[in-house]
Amino acid sequence: MGNHRARIVLEIRTYRLKAGTSDAFHQLVVEQSVPLLRRFGIEVVRFGSSEQNEMGVEEYILIRAFRSHAERTEQEDRFYGSDEWVGGPREAILALVESYQTVVLTVSAHAVDSLRAPS
Repeated sequence: MGNHRARIVLEIRTYRLKAGTSDAFHQLVVEQSVPLLRRFGIEVVRFGSSEQNEMGVEEYILIRAFRSHAERTEQEDRFYGSDEWVGGPREAILALVESYQTVVLTVSAHAVDSLRAPS
């Protein structure tokens, strides 16, 4: 566990997936996207399908953590502009996404730790 006084910039991204694509999307995230994010030094806190889907809509969540807003901007610009992403899983992932939404908030390190998936 980290310092409980530390403040972390938490990014919560939800994806509304095209019907019937949850399994394929999860496989791409596990095998390609998350390993690539981690190679770029981006901390992936948690990811996976929503535990409940409203009105049958397939939804997926990706939670990432950063030391600051500036670090988030720098790391995401570097990642999303990289040949590894653009020439890698980007097209396959976006083909399964109907839309996505991003929320960013500053929280305690303890709050981030509590969001991590049990190992």
